[in-house]
Amino acid sequence: MFYSDSADAKIDASALETLADVYGERATKLPPVALVIAAYNEEGAIGPVVEALPKTVCGLATETIVVADGCADATAKEADAAGAVVCDVPVNRGQGAALRLGYRIAREGGAEYIVTTDADGQYNPLEIEGLLAPVVAGEADFVTGSRRMGSEETKDPIRRAGVRFFALLVSTLTGQRISDTTFGLRAMRAEVTGAVRLEQPQYQASELLIGVITHGYRVREVPATIHKRRVGESKKGQNPFYNLHLPGVNNVFYGVRFTRVVMGTWWRERRRRS
Repeated sequence: MFYSDSADAKIDASALETLADVYGERATKLPPVALVIAAYNEEGAIGPVVEALPKTVCGLATETIVVADGCADATAKEADAAGAVVCDVPVNRGQGAALRLGYRIAREGGAEYIVTTDADGQYNPLEIEGLLAPVVAGEADFVTGSRRMGSEETKDPIRRAGVRFFALLVSTLTGQRISDTTFGLRAMRAEVTGAVRLEQPQYQASELLIGVITHGYRVREVPATIHKRRVGESKKGQNPFYNLHLPGVNNVFYGVRFTRVVMGTWWRERRRRS
């Protein structure tokens, strides 16, 4: 696993030590499937999400791992009460950093497979089986859901256009056709997360996807569904004007930053291969 600086490594080490103290072998001897969620101030949403997750997938036992990313509310307590193993990090560093830590917990705990989903309830837990099945069968190393192959409830034309733009951009850069680069419901072999370089604090979805493709792992997309958020509000694209709720501004900031991560990751991986 790669870190952006030593401060991140120290924060992770402290969080992992606390996790082991609180959960003991439950956190260090995981079942085959780890369901990993990064959560930031998702009180009211995280509990129902955790409770709805399956206890077995593809005939394999699961454990839910929630990384509470510097939450200022009761997200960590709610996730724990719902039955998750919770790594409560005191510093808010971003979804990418939280998922990176979740991947590490899963790998070091002995999980063979990792499934990621979001804390806001936008993804259908019944679709996890279909994502993980090709990985368990040895047909793929990394499977991501696609709203363009499945369905989405959002009517936001800017967001829909963005999904298509980034799919075209990543497909062009990597040479592999991808229809949805930002879908958060994904399944993979656990070892993949340790082989690919991950250092982005945000927008880690594209970094992981591009890294997996350029490392030669077998990638597959399957139809999936994304629902409207029913509790709280999206944390994507936050910017200095976020609290003003200016129409379109968040999408613009999100698009610019996401593009920067996509291009930066692709260039980094190209240099690595050459």
